Amino acid sequence: MININGRLLDDKEAHISILNRGFQYGDSVFETIRVINSKVIFWEEHYFRLMSSMRLLRMQIPLEFSPEFLEQEIKHIISQNGLDAKPAKVKINISRKIGGLYTPKDRNVDYFISCEEIKDAFYTYKESVYEVELFKDHFVNSGLLSTLKTNNKLINILGSIYAEENNFQNCILLNEKKSVIEFTNGNIFLVKDRKIKTPPLSDGCLKGITRHYVLEILKSLEGYEVLEESISPFELQKADEMFMTNVISGIKSITKYRKKEYKTGIAKSLIGKLNARARLG
Repeated sequence: MININGRLLDDKEAHISILNRGFQYGDSVFETIRVINSKVIFWEEHYFRLMSSMRLLRMQIPLEFSPEFLEQEIKHIISQNGLDAKPAKVKINISRKIGGLYTPKDRNVDYFISCEEIKDAFYTYKESVYEVELFKDHFVNSGLLSTLKTNNKLINILGSIYAEENNFQNCILLNEKKSVIEFTNGNIFLVKDRKIKTPPLSDGCLKGITRHYVLEILKSLEGYEVLEESISPFELQKADEMFMTNVISGIKSITKYRKKEYKTGIAKSLIGKLNARARLG
C-alpha cells in the first residue's frame, strides 16, 4: 500500500502524473526514515529537516503538516503493510503541485509515503570487505542546496555506477573545491590519532540525521578532538580509520582505499551508543 495525499492505494494502482514536477524538474524533496516496531526513529530530527528543506525550496507547507499528523501517516502506512512489529524503511516524497515550467504555477505540494521491510531491527556491526575509491568525473557544488535530500542525485547515481563497474563497494564524492564531502549514500568520518573529522555542511555534504547523532556521541568521548573541517583527498591514505554513516545501515567501516587498509575500532564502539540513542529518541 502507498499513501498518495492521504489516500491509501495498492502499489499497482498508485500512479502519479507524467507532469509531476519532481519527475519533470526535480522539484521535490524526500526523507528516508527507519521505523522499528511502529516506533519512528529520530523522528524529531527527520521532521525538522523535512520542514527546513521545504522552506528553503520555497514550498508551501500544508497547515496539517504537524509532527503528529505526519507521524500518524507513517504509522498508518506501516500498519496497512503488515509491518507493525517489524523493522521498516519509510520514504516520504514531497513534490510541488503540477503546473508551470521553471516557475511553478502553484507552490502547494503533493506527498507520497511508501515503506518496505528491512532486515535488522537495530543497528548491527557487520564485518566485511568494503573498498572505496574517489569519484572524480563530476563534483557536488558546496552550499545549502547540496545538504538537502532532493531528487537531483545524478552525481550520487553516477558515482554508484562507477563503483559497481570497477568492483568497489562505494565511491567518495568531491565538491568543486576538490574537498572530500561524503560517500554516494552516507556521510564520511576520518580518524587520525586522537582526532576525528567530518566535512562541514558548508562544503556541501548531506545534513545527515545519523551524522548529527554520531557527532553528539563522539563529542562525549574522552580523549578525542572532534572537528567539522574540510578534508583533502590526501588525508584519506593518512587516516587510521574511515567510516560511513546513514540512517538505514547506521555505521559502516571502510576497510580499504587504494593501498591503505584501515582499523575499525572506533566504528565498532559507536554501534551500541547509536542504538541507545535510537531507543531513547
